[in-house]
Amino acid sequence: MATPRERLVEWLRDAYAAEEQAQTMLSRTASQNESYPSFRAGLERHGELSADQASRLKSCLDDLGEGTSLIKNVTGQLTALGQTLSGYVVGDEPAKAALATATYAHMEASSYRILVSAAEVAGEPRVAEVCRRLLDEELEFARWLDEQLISVTTEYLSRESSGQRAESALPG
Repeated sequence: MATPRERLVEWLRDAYAAEEQAQTMLSRTASQNESYPSFRAGLERHGELSADQASRLKSCLDDLGEGTSLIKNVTGQLTALGQTLSGYVVGDEPAKAALATATYAHMEASSYRILVSAAEVAGEPRVAEVCRRLLDEELEFARWLDEQLISVTTEYLSRESSGQRAESALPG
């Protein structure tokens, strides 16, 4: 049976791997959505923030005398690659990219809520505070993405119905 601290470390490793995955996914999704400049710019900004978030999670693990998990990191990167490649084969990729990214942001926010609680139970107030800040950042991104669901969908449908190129460019 795991102690609260052991679970906290496991879940911090999961969150670290998720932020590493998010960097890759957001960067690639942004590059696929050149025709949607506002959406692309927001994805790029949060991709950069994800790198900082991963660094803060690694700092928490270091402070606890723990490291990251190579297996979780590699699995996360492979998942990000698969998510990105799936965007190349669907015609309505911008709308689905907005949906997938919004879903991912809400999942990350939920993970940070769990981490705040776990850190408090494990008696790690500094980790709890870091995770609260990360939660706030993910909630802000999730709110922005919820707005993007509307604007990207509206723009996509408008382009498609007028015969314009609606989907994003495939890699050359």
